[in-house]
Amino acid sequence: MGRYEGGDELGLMRTFDYHMGKLNELGVLQVSLLPLVAEAAGRVMEDAKGKFRPTAEDSNPNYRLVENEFIRRMADNFELKKHMEKWCGCWVTHEVLVREAFLDFRQREEYKAYLAAAPGYDVDKDFAIFLFRYLMNRDALCEAMGERSLLWDDDFDQIAQYNFMMLKTLDEDGFDEAMMWPLMYDRRKEKDEDDMTFARELLKATQECRAEAEELTRKYLQGWEFERVSRMDITLINMAVAEFTACPTIPERVTVDEYIELSKEFSSDRSRLFINGILDKMIAELRSRGRISKMGRGLAEMKE
Repeated sequence: MGRYEGGDELGLMRTFDYHMGKLNELGVLQVSLLPLVAEAAGRVMEDAKGKFRPTAEDSNPNYRLVENEFIRRMADNFELKKHMEKWCGCWVTHEVLVREAFLDFRQREEYKAYLAAAPGYDVDKDFAIFLFRYLMNRDALCEAMGERSLLWDDDFDQIAQYNFMMLKTLDEDGFDEAMMWPLMYDRRKEKDEDDMTFARELLKATQECRAEAEELTRKYLQGWEFERVSRMDITLINMAVAEFTACPTIPERVTVDEYIELSKEFSSDRSRLFINGILDKMIAELRSRGRISKMGRGLAEMKE
């Protein structure tokens, strides 16, 4: 995780909160490209007017993108501007990349069709969302954002998908400068705070049951040394054991399926079979130890 070095609970929670904040930073970096590309488009058009022999198009540019209402509302939003001031200074050093993104994009038929389309908020919104998808698939921009954190390689697509769906929800009514800008994790929202609380407690439970989980993993390994098992597989198994023993409302099979899916994304192709087999054996043993009790709500206290 990068910043966590100690074993104390406070340090662990601070590290967790730090990385959750980094996901919000990535989200703002992504959406900030829309107003930044619109600004770059304006500069390109103004520069073209100063050519020694400007074309008719250079002298009378189409400012449709520069004046896009949806993007303008983003640029005027108080909270987004505040977030951009905090997190988006890096784009100053990558201004060329933003400019090149516009220059390439304006050659596309979708851009030309937009310039000729009837005016309106919905048209501007649909175009802005299409442009956002284009920018999220532009390697140079993705690499520039990735320089901010090595961990963002795994998070980039998930955050981009969140932003894509979030932008689609911003209807004309209520989208103004005073609107609370949606973040990936926002503690002002009860659901987000509940999710964060659950994640912190699961992280704590995983640390507390780590020794027991790894003891059981060693016990059920067949023909394989513990030290040769993927560290990611061990981590996923430890987290699953924490859910078995500390989450009374989550059925064991749901937990197994959940961590098998995570292994498909974060580990090797063979990990799902390994994790499934180990966890099935652990369930029986943990039940016999009285460590699994599916009752009540929330996270139960870890048993001694």
